[in-house]
Amino acid sequence: MIEARYRKLDLEDVALSADLRLPKNAVGLVVFVHGSGSSRSSPRNQLVAESLARRGLGTLLFDLLTEPEQRLDNQTRKLRFDIELLCRRLVKVIDWIGRDAELQQLRIGLFGASTGAAAALMAAAERADVVHAVVSRGGRTDLAGAALARVKAPTLQIVGEHDPVVLSLNVQSSHALQCEKRLEVVPGATHLFEEMGTLEAVARLAGDWFERYLHGSRPT
Repeated sequence: MIEARYRKLDLEDVALSADLRLPKNAVGLVVFVHGSGSSRSSPRNQLVAESLARRGLGTLLFDLLTEPEQRLDNQTRKLRFDIELLCRRLVKVIDWIGRDAELQQLRIGLFGASTGAAAALMAAAERADVVHAVVSRGGRTDLAGAALARVKAPTLQIVGEHDPVVLSLNVQSSHALQCEKRLEVVPGATHLFEEMGTLEAVARLAGDWFERYLHGSRPT
């Protein structure tokens, strides 16, 4: 098991907490974008991150919101659906990676869940030159709107068989995406992939996708 290291992400106007797993000779860096009301401590994302790290992929899980913002969101539930805010935060994190001596040579992939998947796709459109792959887990990818057509990174949407609303929305998003794309339906899974073996299936599909597209160094 590769232990996570705490990193403080000092961005232009905010500091965010992050957990970094960096295997020796990492073949890429997957940045996790958590979903509604969640955090970098999401047990589902932590499981997927550990699986990716065992495959030689670096992972960065960070809190999209500061502690005061998180307290406000817990009361109002407004910020979790502010996709533009979440996208701006993610873009700043991507730019921070490009300045970090330890990480700047790694090709970047994005793993988004729920509303975080929309922010991931919007950020992929904004930073198309450095985002090389996107994976969505039960994602509200439809909330990326017009940005879907501008995404260049190969995009994998993973959705549960028994999550009909999100499945329908992911089908619509797939039609809007103009990049290389795939929609994978996990048998027997509901929205949170709580059924036995379903989250492991997500980790396997995501790992295959990222291994395929993140090999190599980031161009200087």
